[in-house]
Amino acid sequence: MELIFDIVLDAVIDSVKILPFLFITYLIMEYLEHKTQEYTAEIVQKTEHFGPLLGGLFGVVPQCGFSAAASNLYAGRVITLGTLIAIYLSTSDEMIPLLISEHFPVGTMIKILIIKALIGIIAGFAIDFSVHAYHRAHNKADEDPVRINELCEKEHCHCDDDDDHGLVGIAKSALIHTLHIFLFVLVLTLILGALIEVIGQERLSQLLQTNPVISHILAGILGLIPNCAPSVIITTLYLDGMITLGTMMSGLLVGAGIGLLVLFRVNPEKKANINVAVLLFIIGTLSGLLIDVLGITL
Repeated sequence: MELIFDIVLDAVIDSVKILPFLFITYLIMEYLEHKTQEYTAEIVQKTEHFGPLLGGLFGVVPQCGFSAAASNLYAGRVITLGTLIAIYLSTSDEMIPLLISEHFPVGTMIKILIIKALIGIIAGFAIDFSVHAYHRAHNKADEDPVRINELCEKEHCHCDDDDDHGLVGIAKSALIHTLHIFLFVLVLTLILGALIEVIGQERLSQLLQTNPVISHILAGILGLIPNCAPSVIITTLYLDGMITLGTMMSGLLVGAGIGLLVLFRVNPEKKANINVAVLLFIIGTLSGLLIDVLGITL
């Protein structure tokens, strides 16, 4: 009974953490849709050129809510794919609180954050450059059209009601969006938490201490799990000297908090969502492996 209570409590806490971020994100998106619709495309076009830079910097803040917010913004095409990946890669999740609790040297912790941010920024700009090159080669527009209204239709929040175009209506629509995603995240977090308990954190820890290359792959796979437990396990093993810096970075770079979970919920293009997850995994694990190959230590 105590175990069930802990699983439910952890799931509720993890889900509640993202509520402010989701609500603020939807408020912004609703405002863009209702008040500045004719300017939204222009705003996106002007900001996308430095989006990965901002994404990489904001992502290092120890809150998984940023990755959830980014997933919604990308689904509405308010930010680019490169910006989304930059945020996912730099997201710190549970790493910073755990390092602080273990009295980890502040200077070393800052270096880890800088590495994550730099990898996210570089990867983000490279992805956006590649996407633009592909679009131009196929005579497509550089930017995908903003489609916030499609999210509204999917969530049935009645965003287009004539009586709901004021601030109250915007807040109401944002709240409906937020509650829908909150319930979705809560249910799946409960399921994932139960699975992790069944498998056992000790068994997951043992898997990460296998062959160096395999450990990077396994760390990346663990990072894909939208739950705080994997990042805690990976960081703890690094603090105990059980895994290398590169292995830890493989898992933490791939770990985007609940960002991927929200992306699969709000973005209707399932194939594109899978591609995002694969891209995140490849960049994260290869970056971590490169860190070990270069012999980088902190």
